[in-house]
Amino acid sequence: MADAAPGGPPDGGLVDWLLEADPALRWRVERDVVRAPPEVWEATRARVATEGFGARLLALQDPDGQWAGGAYFPADVGAVDAATDAAYDAGGRPEEGQPWTATTWSLVALREWGLDPGVLRARRTPELLAAHSRWEYDDLPYWGGEVDWCINGYTLAAGAWLGVDVSELLAAVLAGRLPDGGWNCEWVEGATVSSFHSTLNALKGLLAYQELAGGDHELRAARRSGEEYLLRRGLFRRLSTGEPVGDWVFRLAYPFRWYYSVLNALVYLREASLLDGTPPDPRAADAVEHVRRARRPDGTWLQGRRHPGRVWFEVDAPAGEPSRWLTYHATVVLDWWDGQDAGGPETTSAPSSTAMSSSNHST
Repeated sequence: MADAAPGGPPDGGLVDWLLEADPALRWRVERDVVRAPPEVWEATRARVATEGFGARLLALQDPDGQWAGGAYFPADVGAVDAATDAAYDAGGRPEEGQPWTATTWSLVALREWGLDPGVLRARRTPELLAAHSRWEYDDLPYWGGEVDWCINGYTLAAGAWLGVDVSELLAAVLAGRLPDGGWNCEWVEGATVSSFHSTLNALKGLLAYQELAGGDHELRAARRSGEEYLLRRGLFRRLSTGEPVGDWVFRLAYPFRWYYSVLNALVYLREASLLDGTPPDPRAADAVEHVRRARRPDGTWLQGRRHPGRVWFEVDAPAGEPSRWLTYHATVVLDWWDGQDAGGPETTSAPSSTAMSSSNHST
């Protein structure tokens, strides 16, 4: 029997261990794992603005509405040369890794943590970014996006969340699909084949926009096209050979950042399924089983790595230790796949049986 990893739940207390998380995660555990009534998890979610990770990151916002003085990169990094930027995007990053402290990644985190967007609207963040933040690429205005579809996906989601009119950016993302159905951030360099990373990040932006601002037939068709690109490949295979595109697709790491993984893709597919009212697609079965096999006897999932690069502060476990965030995400994905997910906020039934049964495994 496997020994419990450092930092994991004591003697089967998986749910209690998850509930010890920062409010940024705890409210999700209450809603999706414990199935607590809305007044419970909504109260916890409201604390994101005043406690823990959310309050810490809000305190780091610049007077001009940005974080770290830049749109995608901190001001002290400045304009990144094309070779360095390409190395970041390809995963062959320079030794120190990409910084994660600037405006885009701060907005990604706050939105994912469940911050009430009214907090940032009260600070006039949308207007301040429109006035003061410009992309390092060609000095383009923030809410107009730039040429990278991953970045544009994050910006589309942030704009919809904060009530900004990002309809022109939406049109650009929709028009950016390649003939095989997905997206590739290297299209400006002539890429004609879609990328797993780019496709997933574009899809996340489209899904967030649809959920927050509504979506027409063209948006839904683009989503289906991108989802089909991934599902035809089983979420991790080369279409030509059926072999995995690389070991990196199975690496579980949180925060997800821009990196593709089978879990990151399944988190998206679960959210899309709940929004659309559709069942899981059976073509994701092998990817689900990869996630299931990574579950430890104590019901946790280990942090596979910390993506290199400067951060304001750490929000999850070091590599090799049990990750609350990964354990939450993997648990709700398996519940959804196994038919136990009743749809999130309105669910007030018994605790997730995946989590409960996991907590009873011997260590």
